[in-house]
Amino acid sequence: MLIAGEASGDLHASNLISSIRKLDPQAEFRFFGGDLMAKAARCRPEVHYEMMNVMGFSEVLRRLPRLLRNLKAAKQLVKDFRPDVLILVDYPSFNLKLAKYAHSLGVKVDYFISPKVWAWKEYRVRKIKKYVDNLYSILPFEVPFYQKHNYTVKYVGNPSVQEMDYALGHLPPRRHFVDRQGFSEPDKPIIALLPGSRKGEIRNNLPLMIAAARRFPEFQYVVAAAPAVPEKYYREIAQDPGLQVVFGATPTLLKYSRAAIVTSGTATLETALIGTPQVVCYRGNGSRLTYKLMEKLLKVKYVSLPNLIVGNSVVPELLLHLCTPAAVARELSPLLQNSPRREWQVSGYKTMRRRLGNSVASDYVAELIADSLGVPELPKPEPSAAEGDKENSDGEPVKKKKPSRRRKKKPQPNPQDSTQETDA
Repeated sequence: MLIAGEASGDLHASNLISSIRKLDPQAEFRFFGGDLMAKAARCRPEVHYEMMNVMGFSEVLRRLPRLLRNLKAAKQLVKDFRPDVLILVDYPSFNLKLAKYAHSLGVKVDYFISPKVWAWKEYRVRKIKKYVDNLYSILPFEVPFYQKHNYTVKYVGNPSVQEMDYALGHLPPRRHFVDRQGFSEPDKPIIALLPGSRKGEIRNNLPLMIAAARRFPEFQYVVAAAPAVPEKYYREIAQDPGLQVVFGATPTLLKYSRAAIVTSGTATLETALIGTPQVVCYRGNGSRLTYKLMEKLLKVKYVSLPNLIVGNSVVPELLLHLCTPAAVARELSPLLQNSPRREWQVSGYKTMRRRLGNSVASDYVAELIADSLGVPELPKPEPSAAEGDKENSDGEPVKKKKPSRRRKKKPQPNPQDSTQETDA
């Protein structure tokens, strides 16, 4: 049983389901998630993540009855289905409550993609230690953070590495891309705008991104849209009749963009893996009071993933009231031309990529889960008749080696070079 509460969790959980199926084709799944998980599991979600995804204190209050119903339904599913393992994917406020309930029933609880307890709400580590049997990390600096709390986690690699590598290996030519998207000026260089995956993020960040990009008339700006947000919403927020919006092609857009303005989150990591220079922003409510409060709550020096992984200011971060069109344009300007600032970012990206390693996270986690549950290794295919008749140089039949009973483990990525990265 898996629980994912947003689009990124749906993607990562769907890959994990596919990896588990390769090891155990008879595995049966129940889940809260989205369409990608449904395709991988070959069944519909019990609750779609669109009914779970909320942002901000006021929205939580408005949707509290629905959230409570979702939690009740999840608990009932755990009780009735009694999964061999409950796999939680980020989404901590909901998932840690469910972990406590599953633990009380004796159901094994694994966590794939740790909550960001190293950034805020560090007290949640106590709940993780108490209710979670195994935590699989996708960020190398989380390993030393949890070690400080006497809790062992496994760094399994970062899913975005393989996702972006795959995208880079399947890029259409630039001309085909711009023609297919119907860009009004196909030869004009591009500034990519990534305003987030939630409507609240888009509402707060897209207008200022457009205002900053307009200061560079020699460039066109193009919005990378979230899959669950309709195009109409972007146009209503932007109030820009000629707004160019791209769905389902964010890596391609980033690759063919000179630079990007990106809302803080997983998209900053994906942009760095593509290699496109970026300015990171997060407008939120934008008040000085909120910023001061955030400074007190945050336990880390940086908020964007490239900076956290490298342990240095690779990309500029403009948060809340500091995030204005003028400030974004000031940071963006040197990235649109050949400059030391642009070279600094590209060099930092290479360091980040090395530290993330090459493990396929979903495959590694699937193997660890299968081993912990005692799932038998799939039998090796029978040798062909030709192989069975092989003889050695003396004319005697070749003795075949017995297949190993142990599942071959993938080498665990080594996060040691990132132990000094943050103040977490």
